[in-house]
Amino acid sequence: MSVVVWIAAASFAGWLWMLVGQGFFWRTDLRLPPRAEPEHWPSVAVVVPARDEAEVLPTSLPSLLAQDYPGHAEVYLVDDGSTDGTGELARGLAERTGGLALTVTSPGEPPAGWTGKLWAVRHGMERARARAAGRHTDAEPHTEAGSQAGAGSHTEAGSHTDAEPHTEAGSHTDAGPHTEAGSHTDAGSHTQAEPQADAGSRTPAPEYLLLTDADIAHAPDSLRTLVAAARTGGYDLVSQMARLRVASGWERLIVPAFVYFFAQLYPFRWIGRKGGRTAAAAGGCVLLRADAAERARVPDAIRHAVIDDVALARAVKRTGGHIWLGLADRVDSVRPYPRLAHLWRMVARSAYAQLRHSPAVLVVTVAGLAVVYLAPPVALVAGIATGSAGAAVFGGLAWLVMTATYLPMLRYYRQPLWLALTLPATALLYLLMTVDSAVQHYRGRGAAWKGRTYTRPGTTAPEESRP
Repeated sequence: MSVVVWIAAASFAGWLWMLVGQGFFWRTDLRLPPRAEPEHWPSVAVVVPARDEAEVLPTSLPSLLAQDYPGHAEVYLVDDGSTDGTGELARGLAERTGGLALTVTSPGEPPAGWTGKLWAVRHGMERARARAAGRHTDAEPHTEAGSQAGAGSHTEAGSHTDAEPHTEAGSHTDAGPHTEAGSHTDAGSHTQAEPQADAGSRTPAPEYLLLTDADIAHAPDSLRTLVAAARTGGYDLVSQMARLRVASGWERLIVPAFVYFFAQLYPFRWIGRKGGRTAAAAGGCVLLRADAAERARVPDAIRHAVIDDVALARAVKRTGGHIWLGLADRVDSVRPYPRLAHLWRMVARSAYAQLRHSPAVLVVTVAGLAVVYLAPPVALVAGIATGSAGAAVFGGLAWLVMTATYLPMLRYYRQPLWLALTLPATALLYLLMTVDSAVQHYRGRGAAWKGRTYTRPGTTAPEESRP
């Protein structure tokens, strides 16, 4: 047999194995597990890291403030150095819409070794713990920012003062607030410079943390169903992959494939297995038990991670946590990616980090993508053109199985089913994005996002630039 026939046969064999042996990754019926309402609804702190999110915040933030949650819940929006008025916009939205209490705070620039998002998440977690302890951090009391239903809206300057110096990144334990010496104790102890709030202003210590991105809109019962699922199933982490926006032509071509490829790398059914090695989460919507976060030392233990959702899930599972990941029905991303350049940056910023910055893994990945996704249509056309029945048959069968596995994802995204035939072309785009991600890394640009560039851990500190 010719080389083309052998490659086509290998591709077909690979697709047969993935059809049944890769955790049925192609199925899209994995939703929130069975759940019952608990007798006691735990306290929840919703932490929203936000950097230059004024475009999407008017849609996403009101959906969080409007959560129909029977227990105590507060929202902490952490303004990560925005220049577009994100913090001011959030305060205004809270004043107009009411709902859950909102605290807007800012942590200042992240220290060396931290990504901006994880530094913001850490700051939000600290504020929730400090508020529960009846104290305010940063030597500055909260101020009212407008009438709210519930506990009201608050603002914080968030920058550290001379009374509370920073320590080296990662030198503290767990994830609690800093003390004057740079260390801290459990449950959020504070420095003497921090004023004591009135006992009546104390809120319950959060039993759960909802980590959600600023571009994610939640249905009114989102928090309620997440908590009920976590309680019923005994999960330490419950994550839903938000339904991404699919409106433009490029979004239709690339977005469903993004979720399809993710599920192929991290089969959702394997993630939920106790004792299994596969771990992943979708960073847009993660409900995390507070004690599981402390046990796993997150976000401190993963402070440098660019792909922070997968790193978070691994840290929780590595310390004995039970995790779950599935597709969402009523959690949606409202961020637009109207042009190819936007989607290209979204994928390329972390693709090489996903390969652990390894040239060898890059070569294997490119070769694998070529054999699995590109070889079938090429072999089919070549076989027909040259009269090679083997190439045509194996190539056609491999393409058929590939197309069949993509159909459920297109149905989930309510897209025309004929788009399944374009999966090889989409895979080629992802291959090029991955190569470009490596090229940008070796040019010193690393994983760039919203003005910050993150290099490989252990090399140089993150760089920041503004257009």
